[in-house]
Amino acid sequence: PYYIDLNQNLYLQAYLHSSDPNLILFVDTCVASPDPHDFTTLIYELKKNGCARDSSYFTYESPHSHLSRFGFNAFEFISRHPSVFLRCELVVCRLSDYSSRCYQGCVSRAKRDASS
Repeated sequence: PYYIDLNQNLYLQAYLHSSDPNLILFVDTCVASPDPHDFTTLIYELKKNGCARDSSYFTYESPHSHLSRFGFNAFEFISRHPSVFLRCELVVCRLSDYSSRCYQGCVSRAKRDASS
């Protein structure tokens, strides 16, 4: 566990262990839950489909493509749930593949037209 005070910034870093220098790491989705075994019932989305869903979520420039650095402001799920657990989905892409998910950034799904 990592202990942090409420409203304090929490900094995270994901690192891709690979000998291939032509890979890039992208944080696609990060979800918080008070239950480490259930990330569907009571959740809070920090980032979804590459889009920040929380105003305190921020991404840092990284000195290496195989590192991804980000953070957010610490919170709790009401006073009944003092712990917050994270589940993040990351994508690995080729460094120069500009059509890959890593280079698309924030992707919001288009809404369907309900007429006819």
